[in-house]
Amino acid sequence: MAGHDAGSQHQFTGFQKYFNSYTITGRRNYVIATYAGIAAICLFFKLRSKKKTPPAITEHK
Repeated sequence: MAGHDAGSQHQFTGFQKYFNSYTITGRRNYVIATYAGIAAICLFFKLRSKKKTPPAITEHK
């Protein structure tokens, strides 16, 4: 018979309920988390304060 086997259903709890590779929703959540992480890293480097380095000290002769 075609279709799902009732004995092979996975009952996930906790973290695995939302992030798993067995369901489309779980895979989608991985993709969303990956994109959010990349966006957070990009924003961090773009918005962090730019500290100006002091000019080099030169000796006057």
